[in-house]
Amino acid sequence: MGATQEQHAAMKTNPNPEPQTGFKLVGHQHFTRSNPRSDRFPVLGFHHIEFWTSDASTAAGRFSFGLGMPLTARSDLSTGNPVHASYLVQSGSLKFLFTAPYGNGAVDFAGGGVAAIPSFDAEVCRNFFVDHGLAVRAIAIQVDDATEAFEKSVANGAIPSFSPKQLSEGSTLAEISLYGDVVLRFISLPKNNPPNAPSFLPGFEDVSPTFSDFGLMRLDHAVGNVPNLVETVAYIAKFTGFHEFAEFVAEDVGTAESGLNSVVLANNEETVLIPLNEPVHGTKRRSQIQTYLDYNCGPGVQHLALSTNDVLKTLRQMQARTALGGFQFMPAPPPNYYDGVRRRAGDVLSEAQIKECQELGVLVDRDDQGVLLQIFSKPVGDRPTIFVEIIQRVGCMMKDNEGREYQKGGCGGFGKGNFSELFKSIEEYEKSLEAKQATAVPSA
Repeated sequence: MGATQEQHAAMKTNPNPEPQTGFKLVGHQHFTRSNPRSDRFPVLGFHHIEFWTSDASTAAGRFSFGLGMPLTARSDLSTGNPVHASYLVQSGSLKFLFTAPYGNGAVDFAGGGVAAIPSFDAEVCRNFFVDHGLAVRAIAIQVDDATEAFEKSVANGAIPSFSPKQLSEGSTLAEISLYGDVVLRFISLPKNNPPNAPSFLPGFEDVSPTFSDFGLMRLDHAVGNVPNLVETVAYIAKFTGFHEFAEFVAEDVGTAESGLNSVVLANNEETVLIPLNEPVHGTKRRSQIQTYLDYNCGPGVQHLALSTNDVLKTLRQMQARTALGGFQFMPAPPPNYYDGVRRRAGDVLSEAQIKECQELGVLVDRDDQGVLLQIFSKPVGDRPTIFVEIIQRVGCMMKDNEGREYQKGGCGGFGKGNFSELFKSIEEYEKSLEAKQATAVPSA
């Protein structure tokens, strides 16, 4: 898939644009959104998210079952890969890859074979999951030319993690350090795939799905938690050219007990959204962002927002599997919360839909462009770190130059009006853990 004519034209007329890297947090109320179209290189969208773990098949199976994402590709011993086991689960364009090492990375495999992901390092992977547990290693974006993206990024201050490597004719992978141990992975693919090419990446074998998905369509945004927001935003904005899409300060999103500051970065087309959070200190309770940083042993991906065209239908299918090993969700807000939903979104949602949102615990927010329906899971692993968000955006429909309809990126915002409810839920969850720890019987 190549860049659009508009993307190529923008890069030619402004081949080395200067991103808006210097900023002072002003908060949601005073922030003015603008799009300078300052990308350093053409960005086509999210490609996949890679998790590193100690047992890829188990982790992939859990996410497949809990999120309704069938297994669609694999690379392991059965495909001639003696280095790592990798399993891809997919729904729509949403792709989650789970990878774990075989032994110490030097297993004698009689059939030969090589790693499907050339940047994989078994020792680095082992250290990664000791530090972070189940966590995101790579946010992969598809670009027009991975080598160009890598070189322009490094020229603009990016820390290289893995130099461009050709996977096959026309396919290239490269990586840049993003924050902490997370990398931004560049993927470029041939404009016309050969007839028998794998649907995911070279080195992977396609797997026929064994069940229908739950309606998840794509990755909407990937949120990172970092200790210093200004430095991280400046670093990423400088090498990508991404612009500020939104920002929030503690007064916008916190509670009386804790808070955060947040900035959302976006590419030209506003289809790749990368929010970044930092903790606010000096509050009654330790910021939930600081709790994440402590348990994650540093910066990392806090949550992944997964988009569906019918959040109520998707969520019912997910919740039917909660008691069977699926994902658990944060408690519903109090009933009077939905009186506010009727006031701010009653012209978009029917009374029956609002009642179903209340039954399922779905939060509803609205900005000047559209409506956002969202719900957050509890942490998906052992640690109180990474979780998922299920969302539906309503409104902001536009048409491209060829008359095809699409939804404007970030329609309905990021749930500013719901942050306090989310924080309260997380605070109550943390308090319940603290109470259990306080009453635990010490071991002899």
